[in-house]
Amino acid sequence: MEFFRAVRGFNSFQMAMLAIFAVLTAGAFGDSFTVLRAPQYVTFKEGQWPISGERIPDLVALTLGFSVKEDLAWPGLRVGSLFRRPRANALIVVRGVDQLPLLKSGTSYPIENAVPFTLDSVANTIHSLFLEDYPIVLQLAPIEEGVYMEGRANAVFEELPVTLRQIRSRLSQNNSVLDVLPPNSLNRNSEVVQLFFSELQVLQDIIALLSQYKHLASEHSPDLYSLDLSSLEAMEKSYGQDSQQFKEATQILASMLQKFADDMFSIYNSSAVVELVTVKKFDSPLVRKTRSILESKQISNPGSPYNLAYKYNFDYAVIFNIILWMMIVLVLAVIAISYNLWNMDPGYDSIIYRMTNQKIRVD
Repeated sequence: MEFFRAVRGFNSFQMAMLAIFAVLTAGAFGDSFTVLRAPQYVTFKEGQWPISGERIPDLVALTLGFSVKEDLAWPGLRVGSLFRRPRANALIVVRGVDQLPLLKSGTSYPIENAVPFTLDSVANTIHSLFLEDYPIVLQLAPIEEGVYMEGRANAVFEELPVTLRQIRSRLSQNNSVLDVLPPNSLNRNSEVVQLFFSELQVLQDIIALLSQYKHLASEHSPDLYSLDLSSLEAMEKSYGQDSQQFKEATQILASMLQKFADDMFSIYNSSAVVELVTVKKFDSPLVRKTRSILESKQISNPGSPYNLAYKYNFDYAVIFNIILWMMIVLVLAVIAISYNLWNMDPGYDSIIYRMTNQKIRVD
């Protein structure tokens, strides 16, 4: 009995130490990477394994089934099926807060080395492999003028508000995001609040366009959404972290992001991964070149001076395996047939010699 009590006490002490370590680890890192929605064949394991900010694009690429240059030695993502991959990945970056009060608790991991990153490498991979399928690649990033979007997408996304004039016009319409927001104390005439509403409006319009054009979500090529939201960071500088405006904006954004994740997961028929990155402040600023949403050039072959596209596509691996194994089978068949012909006895095995070697009957 004393032995079992000792074992039980050791297990309790060990569990208490692990819980304290998890709390200290989460408090030390602050920033978090949270998986809001994911299909069953993309498994994220529970744990407090920190992930570096610069490796988040590689993690997104692995969830879509793409290869990366350097192996990601991170135990949080379990190896999934090679034949089932999600059709979309939506990564949302929220600046100005390390955590959001989400209604549904997802799998969360701390972030270390919170450096700014982009999903340009993942977008380049999608464009090079699915160039003929016209995949949806939308990237929303903050600039001084307000909201900035880039990417290559279907023409239906031209309706998304990009400039501040378009955003103000969109917010004044009847079906804007202001009609669905709960009562709040946010001043709608403030530029910081308008930036916050503009980001919420873009989230709502993306879901509305995908719901209206459902064929875009059923294409063979995977889609990529990279949304960088910086309005909370601007509101913290204007009102302060302990202000009522900042707290209400945090609650509203958390509920809108949860609804965005659920709608995205439903539109893609439970075949989408939605991640959330909350960063209090990046270590260094991220510089971008501004351009329109439909002005991004096609991904060219860097080894060709004529700006030619890559000649292979997503079926390259399948065609290569079919041709390889077919050639191996044909070579083995030729070797076996040649060996049998070389060791064949013409007088005994060949029917040709039997028919021509008969004596002519004389009546």
